[in-house]
Amino acid sequence: MVPPGESPNRADRRRRNRPERAPAPGRGKRAQGLAGAQPANRWRTRLRAARRLGLVAGGMVASVSLLGLVWPQGDPANQPQEGSHQGLNAELPSRPISVLLIGSDADRRGAVSNGAAPAGAANSDALMLVRLAPKQPLDVLVLPIEAAIRLPGDREPVALGSLYRRGGAALVASVTAELMGLPKGQPDRYLVVPRLVLRKLVDGLGQVEIAPDRAMLYADKSQKLQIDLQPGLQLLDGAQLEQLLRFREADGSEEGRRQRLQASLAPLLLQMGQPQQQQQLPDLLRSLQGQVETNLSPNEALSLLAAALQAGASPRFHSLPLLPPLTPAVGAKPGLRQLAGPVGQSDWPQI
Repeated sequence: MVPPGESPNRADRRRRNRPERAPAPGRGKRAQGLAGAQPANRWRTRLRAARRLGLVAGGMVASVSLLGLVWPQGDPANQPQEGSHQGLNAELPSRPISVLLIGSDADRRGAVSNGAAPAGAANSDALMLVRLAPKQPLDVLVLPIEAAIRLPGDREPVALGSLYRRGGAALVASVTAELMGLPKGQPDRYLVVPRLVLRKLVDGLGQVEIAPDRAMLYADKSQKLQIDLQPGLQLLDGAQLEQLLRFREADGSEEGRRQRLQASLAPLLLQMGQPQQQQQLPDLLRSLQGQVETNLSPNEALSLLAAALQAGASPRFHSLPLLPPLTPAVGAKPGLRQLAGPVGQSDWPQI
């Protein structure tokens, strides 16, 4: 409306010069976390839930901390630059970075059912803590998913691998930090990989040369799972590598699966490091970005992958000593195992 006595042209100029009003808090587009992460409000809800739990692992109270930023704004790792590793257009991180890798037993991100046994929401059937540092070997700890963890309010200990179902990546990261005695803010990043992503990654690379140590035969109609692998050096596609990693011993123990997971990492890195593969890795990672749950941006993922490939295909593996499985008389589920002692400097390098 034009005020009395004012010309329309003057009113238009006054409206154009009027400062814009800031939007009311809470309105506008929903806040999002880093690329691939959940919406910020849902992430904060999980963190608050984790804080309420008070997290106890091995009798110690765990402190929950936000996974801190690794690459500050303006850092070269955030900018597309000439790659420091052949074939990859990414700069190496400037300091050691810790990443928590969570292998989900669900086939896809956000699946209602895991399609595994026992059926239900997704669990983590593989956990790895990875340390990447420029010009240093890759450090990998395959965490025991059967490790007994007691949370406040629980009468019985539960498996480390079951925490993802209860509290997502925030709870797993917090308990892992307490279990390993990591400094505040670590692990720096997390990555949740469903089974479909593993298959697509391997198929995108072609095939991976691996030597199963024995014949593996298993069929489960309820899971639609068929495992049929023969021993000896051979090329495995994505579905076959999934079979190798999912095969469980008849007694239900997890040791063999951890060993096979370790044995698969070096061939995967070797295949990624081939010059023809490095040319297509950025496009392959971008195609999988929306199918994983992570707080890694695409450029950060390329930076860490460049560091891993520079380190070579011979990771340094670490392990945690475990006591024999707990018995039902202890009040725990069969198969749970306690750590043999506190985690020390020799178990995991300090960052």
